[in-house]
Amino acid sequence: MRKIRFERYHLNSNRPSPGGSQWPGLLLIKWLILAAAVMLAAYLMENIRVSGFVSAFFAAGAIGLLNLFFRPVLLILTLPINIMTLGLFTFIINAIILKMASGLIPGFSVIGFWTTVFGAILISAINWLLSSMVADVKPPKSGQGPDADHIDLRKKGDRWE
Repeated sequence: MRKIRFERYHLNSNRPSPGGSQWPGLLLIKWLILAAAVMLAAYLMENIRVSGFVSAFFAAGAIGLLNLFFRPVLLILTLPINIMTLGLFTFIINAIILKMASGLIPGFSVIGFWTTVFGAILISAINWLLSSMVADVKPPKSGQGPDADHIDLRKKGDRWE
């Protein structure tokens, strides 16, 4: 499967920017993918309701921010039970984050415990599937170009330099 690669562009032109960052564009693409996953989950499951794309967009942003700030804390706090369940408790953590997002965003609601759990699994699976089609771009190291992770070697005699 060929991955889609997003090039660096200035905001006001179609030329690639020489030292610009690809991260804002990639972040927006991944945010839109998560919003599409939320919309699809709402379409497939009857107790997940989204009033429109704007609500799904903000719900995706809330899920992303909650994953950024609260998920590591929840994973550490629930580490013993997560180990005992061989990682299956992570689905409950994802459900908690989805329920928190539904409480924050007007126009996005998730009703019921099992709907929340299966909705979190469905959103994660759809997000993973769609995100696998987008190539991740590593940021260049400071002061180096896009090929910063490559080393050019030449063979001189019996050794490489």
